[in-house]
Amino acid sequence: MSMSIWRAGAAALALMGLVNGGQALAAGPCSPSPAHEAFDVQGLKSELMVTALSCGAQDRYNSFVMKFRTKLASEEHVLNSYFNSTYGRNSQRQHDDYITQLANVQSERGLKSGTAFCQQRMSMFDEVQVLDSTADLSNYAQAKDILQPASYLTCTAPNRPAASTRSRAPARRTVRS
Repeated sequence: MSMSIWRAGAAALALMGLVNGGQALAAGPCSPSPAHEAFDVQGLKSELMVTALSCGAQDRYNSFVMKFRTKLASEEHVLNSYFNSTYGRNSQRQHDDYITQLANVQSERGLKSGTAFCQQRMSMFDEVQVLDSTADLSNYAQAKDILQPASYLTCTAPNRPAASTRSRAPARRTVRS
C-alpha cells in the first residue's frame, strides 16, 4: 500500500475517535480482570500499530507481529473468552467496540502530540525487538504507559446480609431495561 493510504487510514481512525469521544470508563472498587494481561498486550499491539501507521513503520510492526504471533494469538483467545463470558451474545460487538475505541484513544494521543509523537513512540519498536520471551512481552506491556479506552474490571456482588427472622418467601425480581 502507498503511504497516502496508510495516512488516510490513520486519519480515519483519529476522526472516529474524535466523533466517538473515546472517554475512559470510571473504575469502581473492583479487582483487575483475569484478562488484565491480555488487555495490556492488546493495548501494546494497538499502540505499535498506530505508531506504524502514523510514522511509516509498517515493516517494524510486521516484524513485531511475526516475532510474537503465538503470544498475540493466545492473548486474543483470552480476550475472546473474556468478552464471551462478560457479554454473551453481544460479545463480538463489544470486542469490536473495544478494539475500535482502543485505536481511537491512541490515535487521539498521537494527534495531540503532533510531530513529537513519532519521536516519542518509535523507540518502542527497538525495545520490543530485544525482548526474548513472551513473559518479557507481558511484563513490558504492563510496565508501559499504554492508553486504554476503559477499565476492564471484575466485580463481585456484595455479600448478602445475614438472614432475618422475616418470612423466607421467594423475592420477586423486577427486570428493567
